[in-house]
Amino acid sequence: MRGGEIVESSSERLLTPGEVAALFRVDPKTVTRWAAAGRISSIRTPGGHRRFRESEVHALLRGEEVLAADRPSGDSPRV
Repeated sequence: MRGGEIVESSSERLLTPGEVAALFRVDPKTVTRWAAAGRISSIRTPGGHRRFRESEVHALLRGEEVLAADRPSGDSPRV
């Protein structure tokens, strides 16, 4: 692992709450609340930190609704 990057089994990039917040121009705590409310799915790192799939974040930015069928099943997996 280099420079705080997280490697997941798929090649999809994972974003931190701060990175997502910057894209939406909101506070990182707002992104965390969205995840807790189920508005955006998140993955938990082994240390308990939230990460967000870049493709889902960009879909939401484009105004596309991410359907539950597009998300992995079950609880938020750990990476």
